Amino acid sequence: MSTQYEDEKKRIKLIVIAAMVILPVVLLWSSLTVTIASGHAGLIFHTFGNGVNPDAPAMTSGFHLKAPWDKIYEYEVRQQEIFENLEVLSSNLLKIRMDMTVFYQPTYNKLGYLETERGNRYESKVIQPAMRAVSREVISKYLPEEFNTTKREEIQLEIENRLSKKLAENYIQLNDVLIRNIELPLTLEQAIERKLQQEQESLEYEFRIEKASKEAQRKRIEAEGIRDFQNIVSQSINDDLLKWKGIEATTELAHSNNAKIVVIGSGDSGLPLILGGN
Repeated sequence: MSTQYEDEKKRIKLIVIAAMVILPVVLLWSSLTVTIASGHAGLIFHTFGNGVNPDAPAMTSGFHLKAPWDKIYEYEVRQQEIFENLEVLSSNLLKIRMDMTVFYQPTYNKLGYLETERGNRYESKVIQPAMRAVSREVISKYLPEEFNTTKREEIQLEIENRLSKKLAENYIQLNDVLIRNIELPLTLEQAIERKLQQEQESLEYEFRIEKASKEAQRKRIEAEGIRDFQNIVSQSINDDLLKWKGIEATTELAHSNNAKIVVIGSGDSGLPLILGGN
């Protein structure tokens, strides 16, 4: 009887010990584990240490264990985009409005430095101010009408290069920059349209002049050809040639089926004289 009692007591003791071990784990499970979403990375904040270690590697996406008193800061490491409507001044102090879209992502192996020096709201603290500053610096060197020329690509490339350097200093990778919907002052747009219209009219006028000049040249060459032909023909025609051609024509007429009377040598020129026929 005492043996059975001892066994029962041992079982209860084991159950209590197991409960004391398992129950805290169950209650603290959410604090002991973390799941990093796809396209994200995690940084461990050591509560009883020095916070985030900037040189420590980031936690990749998936399941991880951690100390219950530590925190995890998640960062999206996929490409993201940010849009900004900007109003800047050109070199002649005219206002230009445009839309700028920047494609970026945090530098993966520098996430710790991004967190400790800039924080997880780095878009509003770093990227947007950089977009405004760089666009103003670059566009202030150009005239508004240059945006409608080949310099537009040059302007966009300069903005991209400067912005890339500035973001790299803040542990952010720039992937691309798009500039769209550029709005120039209304008076300037009208002036540019008038200038383009005048240039088109000038090109059309030059085309007409060139066309008329070529047509005059063609007619002159044609007239010279006719003149040369007439000179050659007039020099080669003489009385003997005319008589010979008259004889040929008379011979052909004599062999035709039409009725006629031919008098040999009756003409003033000695050519056959045709008196009549059907």
